Amino acid sequence: MTQSSFQFSKAKELFPGGVNSPVRSYEPYPRYIASGKGASIYDVDGSSYTDYCLAYGPLILGHAHPSMKRALSKASEIGVNFGAPTEFEVDLGSSIKEAIPAMQKMRFTSSGTEATMHAIRLARSYTKKNIIIKAEGCFHGSHDYALIKAGSGALTHGEPSSPGIPEEVAGSVAIAAFNDIDSFRKVIREKQGKVAAVIVEPVMGNAGVILPERGFLADLRELTSENDILLIFDEVITGFRFHYGAYHTQIGVTPDLITLGKIIGGGLPIGAFGGSADIMNQVSPEGKTYVSGTFSANVLSMLGGIETLRVLKEADYSSLTKMIGKMSSELSSVIERYVQCSVNHIGTMFQIFFNRREVRNYSDAIGSDQKQFLRYFRFALDSGIYMPPSTFETNFVSFAHTEEDMGRLISMTEEFFKQ
Repeated sequence: MTQSSFQFSKAKELFPGGVNSPVRSYEPYPRYIASGKGASIYDVDGSSYTDYCLAYGPLILGHAHPSMKRALSKASEIGVNFGAPTEFEVDLGSSIKEAIPAMQKMRFTSSGTEATMHAIRLARSYTKKNIIIKAEGCFHGSHDYALIKAGSGALTHGEPSSPGIPEEVAGSVAIAAFNDIDSFRKVIREKQGKVAAVIVEPVMGNAGVILPERGFLADLRELTSENDILLIFDEVITGFRFHYGAYHTQIGVTPDLITLGKIIGGGLPIGAFGGSADIMNQVSPEGKTYVSGTFSANVLSMLGGIETLRVLKEADYSSLTKMIGKMSSELSSVIERYVQCSVNHIGTMFQIFFNRREVRNYSDAIGSDQKQFLRYFRFALDSGIYMPPSTFETNFVSFAHTEEDMGRLISMTEEFFKQ
């Protein structure tokens, strides 16, 4: 018996399914990780892996980066949380506002789930309307209003929604199709005058990697503005991933509200939502929309974010993006010698779909061969490469990864198909 299997046998007596998040579950048992350094992680049995999961996205600098050591060291000296304002939240908030001007004001939370939950409540409060429209397959956390036709683990482990959501809640969320502006137009027409907000991932990262088609997000901005509907971009994944700032600043489409998470904490628990001052002024105590949290803007997470953004501000995103683009192209060439597939990538994100058609939305993604992907995942794991165990998740690349790391991924993929 391996140490991982032994730990899993104990975990099953403690946690549902033996895990604390569904996306960590895979057969026959998950590898238990002991440590990480750079682009590598090491399990309790002494095996090493090149890590393309990166804690599902936050670790763009890699594991145990010196910036995080500085943050942890400072927090250990001064304290990790006071339940009171500190200069560190002002420092991190100022850096975010400088990089993302549309976030004129913001509120820190403890997770991306909290950020989207509060942004939706604020949108309803501000507009005095109740209906929310989301794109099928987009994942905005695990609260009730987000788990309607959701992505991520909701796709891998059962129905793409969840029992326990009241009918009246589900009835206040309408669904449209990503990359199909006409489907949004149709829902808005059907719900005329009742729609508070549209929430969407500008790049889908929880049904695999699905890119927005040219003009889709700009058309969505125009459509929502014409109908007095707030547009929320969920940039929990995409914030600071492709450049020092948000994805929407690259494409010139400005939403009303933005949610952030993952990278802005450098691997520590964090989230944020923000937007124009007139909307954010509705948040308590300035306004009446209540938002609170014991761990919001805690010292530890603020320091992690400050140190991470300090490094990223000087980072060469373009070189990393070029390296990943080359890897993605070579990976596609290798796989297509054997089977039809779609390798989607943008910036530091990529995913493989064993699919005969191009994957451009949720419907395309769920047509992918999940069993083939799991065979590929297990072969990669046995070959020392760690990926998220689902075709509906995203592989991430950090600044710690090298061309040699990516070469090993390509070689492993060719060996998989040869066998």
